[in-house]
Amino acid sequence: MEEPEGPRPANRFTPPVIDRWGVEDLRAYIAELREEIERVEREIAKRDASKAAADLFFRKPQG
Repeated sequence: MEEPEGPRPANRFTPPVIDRWGVEDLRAYIAELREEIERVEREIAKRDASKAAADLFFRKPQG
């Protein structure tokens, strides 16, 4: 899912009202949230790896 470019909204997450959801709906919602967390963690790992590679490449020689 591609996000439109531009400034991020101030509040990126608005929790839905779940008072009337059934147990299966709640479990499905948890699964969706876990998938999103995993997606964000993969993005963080990708960025950390890119930064580490750049740091190695641009590291000043010691001595």
